[in-house]
Amino acid sequence: MDAQARRRALRLVTNGMFVMTARDGDHYGVATLTWLSQASFKPPLLMVGVRPASNVFQCLTRSGFAAVHVLGADQQEVALKFFSPTQVTDGQINGEPFTDGVTGAPLFPRLRAWVECRVVRIVDAGGDHAVVIMEVVEAKCPGSFEPLTVAASPWVYGG
Repeated sequence: MDAQARRRALRLVTNGMFVMTARDGDHYGVATLTWLSQASFKPPLLMVGVRPASNVFQCLTRSGFAAVHVLGADQQEVALKFFSPTQVTDGQINGEPFTDGVTGAPLFPRLRAWVECRVVRIVDAGGDHAVVIMEVVEAKCPGSFEPLTVAASPWVYGG
């Protein structure tokens, strides 16, 4: 297989940019992610690719809950905050104020929309990401907006 052709082709798969949060007691995990898709209407399921070594994966595995925030097209600076390790100080995670959701997962009120989820299954096929299947149990989306996509950002992830 031509590795360059594979990389270019896989980078054409359209992806949004999201922020996932999870909490296990006093341990928090947050990450910007791009590999997310709705997997079912009834029940409403999402599937997301997450690195097993990440704090967010460790927290969602132990707690059984996570939240996924949808970034607006004008929120690249927020996406950038969560490329770094999770730092919790004074009611903020990496400088972004948060509150606790109904599941206990941290929520960022400044972000445009979010869903809180219960972890249903984790599929680890030995790759560098595991697939986490989650059922949506709560949601907030107060208005319409243009979501941030990988293609519209300065970053490349995939391939």
